[in-house]
Amino acid sequence: MSSEVKVPTLGESVSEATIGQWLKQPGDAVAADEAIASLETDKVAIDVTAPQAGVMGQHIVKEGDTVTVGALIATIEDGSGAAAAPKPAAAAPAPSPSPAPTPTAASTPAAPAAADDTSGGSSVLSPAVRRAVLEHGIDPSKVKGTGKDGRITKDDVLAAAQAKTAQPAPSTSAPAAAPAATGGERREERVRMTRLRQTVAKRLKSAQETAALLTTFNDVDMSAVIEARDKYKDVFQKKHGIKLGFMSFFSKASVLALKSIPSVNAQIEGDEIVYFDYVDISIAVSAPNGLVVPVVRNVDKLSFAGIEQAIADYGKRAKDGTLTMEDMKGGTFTISNGGVFGGLMSTPIINPPQSAVLGLHRIEDRPVVRDGQIVIRPMMYIALSYDHRLIDGREAVTALKTIKEAIEDPTRLLIDL
Repeated sequence: MSSEVKVPTLGESVSEATIGQWLKQPGDAVAADEAIASLETDKVAIDVTAPQAGVMGQHIVKEGDTVTVGALIATIEDGSGAAAAPKPAAAAPAPSPSPAPTPTAASTPAAPAAADDTSGGSSVLSPAVRRAVLEHGIDPSKVKGTGKDGRITKDDVLAAAQAKTAQPAPSTSAPAAAPAATGGERREERVRMTRLRQTVAKRLKSAQETAALLTTFNDVDMSAVIEARDKYKDVFQKKHGIKLGFMSFFSKASVLALKSIPSVNAQIEGDEIVYFDYVDISIAVSAPNGLVVPVVRNVDKLSFAGIEQAIADYGKRAKDGTLTMEDMKGGTFTISNGGVFGGLMSTPIINPPQSAVLGLHRIEDRPVVRDGQIVIRPMMYIALSYDHRLIDGREAVTALKTIKEAIEDPTRLLIDL
């Protein structure tokens, strides 16, 4: 007797997904509620779980196929061992003297042979790690895990891939030296664009084509915030169990700006403008599959600790690939911190249907004039990109200036100025 595995409900307004990876192959033992496949939606990766214990049956669809909610994608057969259902011949590993290119949707190899290994098998790997294993052709059974309880992390897989690439190729009886030798084999690799990456690309391109984008810049003296952070960071962490970062300061400063300039916290819907009396800030985070923007809700009502805890949680879950649809729903304003990657200045692009985004950048010591004297201060360039259809230049400049003043004098954050 077999049971059907169908595509689960994916979330509001999401009707289809892509089979990102089969985590179980035909013949593999499967436990009830164990992840057997990873689905890629427009926003997140979702695991499909087994409805019962047994043996993985037939894959109805291939990796890379698009499926709709409720569609039949596989079966689970009664049984308890890999021998109960022989694997198809196509799943047998073939010897390969060199790393194979990443598979395309039309030709996807089976998962590494150690798929059920309890220390490194795909059954205990996070979606982000599973994707890294597939993309780099790494056998997880040969990777030493450095995570909790010895689990493999994405960094472990990337380190293994780097070590694999660094290994010298086996010597052959080739001629001594070819003209214009480059010192290594020239290769090309084609990787199927994930559904998330495709969606991000379409949304950002749509923003350029629809919105009247403009960016205004300013620079901020970070001395006061750095001093406050250094003074209270130990006490803050001891009391709240979270580090005091700069994002909570900028989030609170943004609240002041959005409350002062309502159009920056508004959206265009058809021929109407929607103004929000709350502040939900989308925090741009780099995830394994592309840029994601989980939403910290009611920032205007959260404490510094509440903001830092929410951001830290989202950052961890983005890296692990465990963000949900609900995490990224909504948002009235976005903050993107390119400074963590060393960016000096940029023109961030808005996250539709929002009308503005704040871009943060790296902090560096620069000479500035204070009271007629040239002094060195830790400075940061900040940028506000906005939709000029809704936000006038005066309003955008005023909003950015409000953020600058609040960061340079954090007391304003306490007395709502």
